[in-house]
Amino acid sequence: MADKRVNKVVLAYSGGLDTSIILKWLQTTYGCEVVTFTADLGQGEELEPARKKAELLGIKPENIFIEDLRDEFVRDYVFPMFRANAQYEGLYLLGTSIARPLIAKKQIEIAEKVGADAVSHGATGKGNDQVRFELGYYALKPDVTVIAPWREWDLRSREQLIAFAEQHQIPIAKDKRGEAPFSVDANLLHASSEGKVLEDPAMEVPDYVYSRTNDMESAPDTPTVISITFEKGDPVAIDGQKLGPADLLAKLNELGRLNGIGRLDLVENRFVGMKSRGMYETPGGTILHLAHRGIESITLDRGAAHLKDELMPKYAELIYNGFWFSPEREMLQSLIDKSQEFVTGEVKLKLYKGGVHLIGRESPYSLYDQDLVTFEEGAVAYDHRDAAGFIKLNALRLRTLAQRKKKLGL
Repeated sequence: MADKRVNKVVLAYSGGLDTSIILKWLQTTYGCEVVTFTADLGQGEELEPARKKAELLGIKPENIFIEDLRDEFVRDYVFPMFRANAQYEGLYLLGTSIARPLIAKKQIEIAEKVGADAVSHGATGKGNDQVRFELGYYALKPDVTVIAPWREWDLRSREQLIAFAEQHQIPIAKDKRGEAPFSVDANLLHASSEGKVLEDPAMEVPDYVYSRTNDMESAPDTPTVISITFEKGDPVAIDGQKLGPADLLAKLNELGRLNGIGRLDLVENRFVGMKSRGMYETPGGTILHLAHRGIESITLDRGAAHLKDELMPKYAELIYNGFWFSPEREMLQSLIDKSQEFVTGEVKLKLYKGGVHLIGRESPYSLYDQDLVTFEEGAVAYDHRDAAGFIKLNALRLRTLAQRKKKLGL
């Protein structure tokens, strides 16, 4: 129940049943003015219905904000993350996690613009998103009031939500009256499905859950060969055609979808402490991840590449846990971006039956020297005899340890 006076609140609003209920609940519980913010992150839904729904629920036109953030999302959030080759727990490409800081940032910007003293979201009290949203809010506006309805209200069942909606004349689509078989979050990078039918990790994911990828068995029998051009670690063209950030990722998504690429059935460790099972579909991101590692393989020095791989789990964990705006993430980003200075060139890939295969890479800044690695004779700056001293020096401590064991009869 409200224990602090709130005059105006900015709500992250999808236009769906849950956030429409939250909108009305904010009005009735806090007696405050509600401002809605709907972000187009490439989730593939028509957003104008959200405007109409907000107006139907009494929101003034000047208090309805709908923004196309697709290019900003990919350019300023997805691409920086992919420069790091970030994967949470070695597998998850962080599609949901990376969207939250941008939404939080925009909510705070709107709050400043309209003079709101609070922000609100529709994340539940069991998930990671409540943490991600709120860490973002507080990092950008430390004195803001945060309202998390799922932690405050007493609406504990679908029936109670429906009853509240009917009481306040909130339109309910027929397919929303029953319990949804699973929940979905989507943006231009991925679609994630969790809950209900997916909660038993021993059971295979039903076919009807997938929305972004074809089944790999029914993918084309002929491989698709593409090239991706990189400049300073970011993709800029596919098959020589220059594309903006959102268009490029959308093109990779389509290529991945057709070839059954990007499905991940994962049991992960949530930041709040529990394990959860989810199905992630990241077709374009899966292609991009391997392509970026491919161009790095010939342009990054061994020390730099290995240091990046050591730091990646920490960087990925920071994003997963909601610390995008933390100083440590920004410090790591500076290091990562510095490493990308010469990560420029072209990678060729073969897409086939759910797989992404690297088949070629070239760069004007390549560190690959064929004269050095060839087994054929040539004019090279490498003397085979030098390896003997190198090996003996590296073996010195091992020989010393072996001599001690021998001495002790071990």
